Amino acid sequence: MVIKGKKITVVGLARSGAGAAGLLSLMGAEVTVTDKRPENELLDMVKELGPSVKLALGGHPEEVFAAADLIVVSPGVPLEIRPIASAKAKGIPVIGELELAFQIIEKAECREQSAEGENPIPFLAVTGSNGKSTTTTLLDHMMRKAGFNTVFGGNIGNALTEEILKAVKSEELKAGSNENLSPFTFHLSCDYVVAEVSSFQLESIESFRPHIASILNITPDHMDRYHSMTEYRDAKAAIYLNQRGTDFLVLNADDSEVLDLYTLHFRPGNPDRPKVYFFSRNREVEGIYYKDGKVYCNMPDISCNTCLIKADEIRIKGVHNLENAMAASAMALLANCSLEAVAESMKEFKGLEHRLELVRELDGVKYINDSKGTNVGAVVKSIESFPEPVVLIAGGRDKAGDFSVLRELVSQKVRAVILIGEASGKIKDALGDVTDTLMAKDLAEAVTMSRQMAKKGDVVLLSPACASFDMFRDYEDRGRQFKKLVMELKYSNA
Repeated sequence: MVIKGKKITVVGLARSGAGAAGLLSLMGAEVTVTDKRPENELLDMVKELGPSVKLALGGHPEEVFAAADLIVVSPGVPLEIRPIASAKAKGIPVIGELELAFQIIEKAECREQSAEGENPIPFLAVTGSNGKSTTTTLLDHMMRKAGFNTVFGGNIGNALTEEILKAVKSEELKAGSNENLSPFTFHLSCDYVVAEVSSFQLESIESFRPHIASILNITPDHMDRYHSMTEYRDAKAAIYLNQRGTDFLVLNADDSEVLDLYTLHFRPGNPDRPKVYFFSRNREVEGIYYKDGKVYCNMPDISCNTCLIKADEIRIKGVHNLENAMAASAMALLANCSLEAVAESMKEFKGLEHRLELVRELDGVKYINDSKGTNVGAVVKSIESFPEPVVLIAGGRDKAGDFSVLRELVSQKVRAVILIGEASGKIKDALGDVTDTLMAKDLAEAVTMSRQMAKKGDVVLLSPACASFDMFRDYEDRGRQFKKLVMELKYSNA
């Protein structure tokens, strides 16, 4: 992992690409960034790059790939595109931004290694189809509550290389150094790296090895990128394939796809595999479990069958957030957090924007922003979280989701479905005969319709089961527009 003086091509100028380019440039590499979008669509990202970074925008020139000593790929870029495939055929190394961050930290003189071959700074990594951001943020809250210093980033929106760059610059300023950095010389004061990890990021790892990893769930998602659920599931499994017997893996005991991976890759007593703990809403397990309104810790090295917290004391609500809290708790306890710090964090943590976020209650109706519900599995969990009847606003850009999975739940709990976006016709075909189904031309009309359809005591839930890019910049833009529209609603005169 020699960086200084090397020609490195960074593919994709989103947050990950900008972070990787900035850190590599500071470390003395000759960096070229390429993106299929033209420069006028990337001005905000271009402004973040240093003057030494070269740009090849509006396409992917093959000569930029062929001349590279190393290619770093952003998560949104498929590895099958021709320039990357050609470079790999020529023997040019191709890694992702996550792998780059891991290798840089692995080689950095961050602190004394605890044992030969052990990472200087342990990674705590969370993946899954749904709940990653909430779990990872809560985990970081627990670690900081317990007094640990963390670098926090990944798929959550702030690239790990970007966060490392910020931390390194801070350290270097303290030390009074202005020289280019080497991965073997820079200092980073940190106890843990806490990372949200996507399947896209895991496609391009080589040596990435988290000390503690978790797979929250695996439900159909990104089927427009993966050819089958098996391929998607295998991408998630990469999070633990480099782990060793001194590492830990936390799995959802209630998820059939996750259990299939466990059956496939683990056998009792294998010293080359990580120690596995589970979390469960439905049964007692070795790990963290829910029973009779309480969450218990059953981890022999920490505490056996000890009540960690009453479930109604957990600030974030919903069945999926109970699972997220249990997963974060298991990981934090394995990373030496105290039981007290973990429990207090669950009482304090408010949750994240666009994840079952209460916008307001108006005329007895609760309006909930779950714009991050971008796949069918997420919508199932969201609807299950409400005992009240639901008016569901859904639709957007289809990710090859199977909306028929929602039929039984919608027939039982959803008063009406209001559809927007490119996938509205497909969703109507799947659900239109099980409840009232309305088509709206845009989100503003959908909110107006929801006001008309909802009765006192109902929940209006924006949980789209789709990507946002047909009508919005991203899911955050969609969620914030929804909140603005809801806040503009007036109380009735009745």
